[in-house]
Amino acid sequence: MKKTPTLLALGAALLAGAAAADEPRHPWVTLPVPLPQPSTYFTNLKDGDRIETPFVLRFGLSRTGLAAITQAVPDTGHHHLLVNRDLPLDFRQPLPFNDQYRHFGKGQMETVLDFKPGSYTLRLLLADHKHIPYFIYSKPMTITVTAKNERVDPKSLVQPGVTLLAPRDGQTLAAPIHLQFHASGLNVSHVDIREPNTGHFRVVAQAKGGASERIAFTNGATEAWLRPPPGDYVFRLELVANAPGGAVLASSAPVAVKVSR
Repeated sequence: MKKTPTLLALGAALLAGAAAADEPRHPWVTLPVPLPQPSTYFTNLKDGDRIETPFVLRFGLSRTGLAAITQAVPDTGHHHLLVNRDLPLDFRQPLPFNDQYRHFGKGQMETVLDFKPGSYTLRLLLADHKHIPYFIYSKPMTITVTAKNERVDPKSLVQPGVTLLAPRDGQTLAAPIHLQFHASGLNVSHVDIREPNTGHFRVVAQAKGGASERIAFTNGATEAWLRPPPGDYVFRLELVANAPGGAVLASSAPVAVKVSR
């Protein structure tokens, strides 16, 4: 049977991925207690929701990283959207390619749903570069599409950029704080994947009256837990190209947060 990365290995990979290969891990990077299982999830839709299509559905991933399918990268995977399908019975076999198994092998974090009115059950499943699934998946959710707007061009709903989904602007939080990242119209992958429009996330934290910290998540992580010293901060999320030179592909709006004692 295909082995799934252990919790210890995934935790170590997440921590190691918060710094470039030749740099030490940033001291703010930590893991939550209790330690959750690695999982995928939807960040903007929940069980029982009613929507109109086209609709931009966003994916989240906890405790491991994304990588495009161009090469094998340990402890990473890519998303698959299962539509009206249960989890596969055999996790040793690659997932098929059809409308019920939608692949996101470039490292995408979203898709535009084009469903006709009706009820649908959706689930995310992570798989490796050969589309062989890990035991890393979301709970199933059932949604209702109430209408499909044929006049809306699905492509018009996707604007390239990045967003810091959490924390929210103006929040006061106790450390460790949970950060959630999102990329739209751009791809996220481990730094070893050097494809066009593909990069890894970097958090820039500006302390009030202090220095600026830059924390790179080179393993393709799309969320993080940080333990900064108490104080006022402005966080910004960047997507940094994996290509030589590391140009900033996109930058988010600033988010002001107070970290309490």
